[in-house]
Amino acid sequence: MAIKNAFYAQSGGVTAVINASACGVIQTARKHPEQIGKVYAGRNGIIGALREELIDTSLESDAAIEALLHTPGGAFGSCRYKLKNLTENRREYERLIEVFQAHDIGYFFYNGGGDSQDTAFKVSQLAEKMGYPITCIGVPKTVDNDLPFTDCCPGFGSVAKYIATSTLEASLDIRSMSESSTKVFILEVMGRHAGWIAASGGLAGAGEGEPPHIILFPEVPFDREAFLKRVDFCVENYGYCVVVASEGAQYEDGRFVAEAGSKDAFGHTQLGGVAPALANMVKQALGHKYHWAVADYLQRAARHIASATDVEQAYKVGQAAVEMALAGKQALMPTIVREQASPYRWHIGEAPLSEVANQEKKMPIHYITDDGFGITDDCRAYLQPLIEGESFPPFEKGLPKVAKLQNQLVEKKLKAEFDI
Repeated sequence: MAIKNAFYAQSGGVTAVINASACGVIQTARKHPEQIGKVYAGRNGIIGALREELIDTSLESDAAIEALLHTPGGAFGSCRYKLKNLTENRREYERLIEVFQAHDIGYFFYNGGGDSQDTAFKVSQLAEKMGYPITCIGVPKTVDNDLPFTDCCPGFGSVAKYIATSTLEASLDIRSMSESSTKVFILEVMGRHAGWIAASGGLAGAGEGEPPHIILFPEVPFDREAFLKRVDFCVENYGYCVVVASEGAQYEDGRFVAEAGSKDAFGHTQLGGVAPALANMVKQALGHKYHWAVADYLQRAARHIASATDVEQAYKVGQAAVEMALAGKQALMPTIVREQASPYRWHIGEAPLSEVANQEKKMPIHYITDDGFGITDDCRAYLQPLIEGESFPPFEKGLPKVAKLQNQLVEKKLKAEFDI
């Protein structure tokens, strides 16, 4: 088999461990020089392929690539850019083929969530529809934990650990001040349509009256009166109320509580902030003193408190992607298959990109308590092993050490530029 180069790119919102997947891809590829030449990384995801902006990872030392294991963010740049169907925009696919041919690329690894797996699937169709042979494997990643066919998504375990920890720590703060100060604290977390991240806040406490006292899931229609009644009950009986709210909390009619009226790059409704909206309800209806916070990028960048389980899984799916490609497999995504919960055991499986693309895995109804405000024991059993284990990065002068890459672009071979 002729030696071919590989293209790897990161897509969508980055995570604390997406670079661990990159490490898995690059290190595994380096072990097979008889089949894979160089690994080129797309500068800012698939945009890097379209613009012929390819980073030559072969110029990075083994130590630099190893350091990706403990570096958050996207080392090569990510993007929110979704390829249209071949019939809608043939121009993009013809450009990809031109770039791949020019740089002798025969392997394609795309690291991202549902929209990204859709892109990976579309690229895999190049071989069939446009006569260009390329082996395409998706690499799962999303903090939302909403990809189907996999027990969990790399990136989620570390966010879950951060949110559970932050909920616990903030709750101690609020409780200590509640007699004469703040009574209600609202933490807004990510999760547009799936409440996995919000659910993870529930790991902070399990007993009667332990926070979080309210969790708001996208899967449960928001009832303003029931919410306010529960807040008032908690303040009256426990002295304070801690709320973990998914950004995607929505009313019965599908309107987001935090809807801002605009769209993002993928065409999804832009959300304006569920925490301040809820805080305003509490203020107007109940008059309790409150504070709110938005975990925002902090939750997905917190590599300093990453789950060791998550780091290992992120690396393994990157490794498995390369191994699948070298085995001649096509249009697949490595998955995580749970063998048992306690002690947690898992192995790598696989799922077809055609079935993964654009699908969302929401919280099962039996993971949510009957009142809609908490998690069940089944949910706790699912979540617990995903946050376990510590994988602290090395520190220098009190701060985490991160990878410092050259990210040198290869020389362009095509004359024409490509406008995004």
